[in-house]
Amino acid sequence: MPLPRSKAVPRLGVVIVTMGTRPRELAALLASVERQDVPAARVVLIGNATSLTDVDAAANVTKVSLDENLGCPGGRNVGLRALRESGEVDVVVELDDDGLLVADDVFGRVGQLFATEHELGIVGFRVADEHGHTERRWVPRLRADDPLRGGPVTAFLGGGHALSMPMLDEIGLWPAEFFFGHEESDLAWRALDAGWRIRYEPELVLRHPATSPARHAVYYRFTARNRVWLARRRLPAPLIPVYLGVWIVLTMARIRSVSGLKAWWGGFAEGTRTPCGPRKPMKWRTVWRMTRLGRPPIL
Repeated sequence: MPLPRSKAVPRLGVVIVTMGTRPRELAALLASVERQDVPAARVVLIGNATSLTDVDAAANVTKVSLDENLGCPGGRNVGLRALRESGEVDVVVELDDDGLLVADDVFGRVGQLFATEHELGIVGFRVADEHGHTERRWVPRLRADDPLRGGPVTAFLGGGHALSMPMLDEIGLWPAEFFFGHEESDLAWRALDAGWRIRYEPELVLRHPATSPARHAVYYRFTARNRVWLARRRLPAPLIPVYLGVWIVLTMARIRSVSGLKAWWGGFAEGTRTPCGPRKPMKWRTVWRMTRLGRPPIL
């Protein structure tokens, strides 16, 4: 269980991972971070297999250029380790490089949330497009009819969120081996299993283009592989076939392209036969807790 923490407003850090393909969006994002009412103690910008020499940044921005593309979770881990080693940060805000903080009081609100809720581990932002519309898939609950309804949830979006550093010290960092897809679920399930809370806060808005994740060539393969890995790593044994069976049915109903289905089944097979990392299934009381919150870990 998380230990009680001081009610002092926490020190904030920021991690942004980029591949260098969105220079204008990244510049706008860094400017929106710089405008926040509560300044970040440190910002870490990770270049995934890209140089950051052409990126103009404020004095508190640490730029780290990686020779290899570690994927989003692997790149974020590099930033998180840098913030941990600095000892200057209690809460980390992670943002997609094509996102934008439209309000200037986001960091202040985040700090107050973590200062007043001692067991708060994760705060998920509301993602909205340039017209202010939040797509159904961006709302981290099954009943997604009202994107403005906040509260406790079992999941969060990777595009914009805040993480407690004490929580990460307890449960570990992102699953870097996932590379792309379902890393948020792995982190969320570990957080819930350790007794931490996840809150969806719709007043914290990240503007983000309404692009489909299927635009990535590896989307179907990694989605299937990582879903199998997630089940093998985190679910009690009786729930693994139930979870995978539900998602097989849903996927067959949703994917319309033959190439997409072929890639998905290839990823599914890969997930069953390749190492998935250490297995630490969640407790049954966590299953019940997630069910009471509206999303049992079979969906």
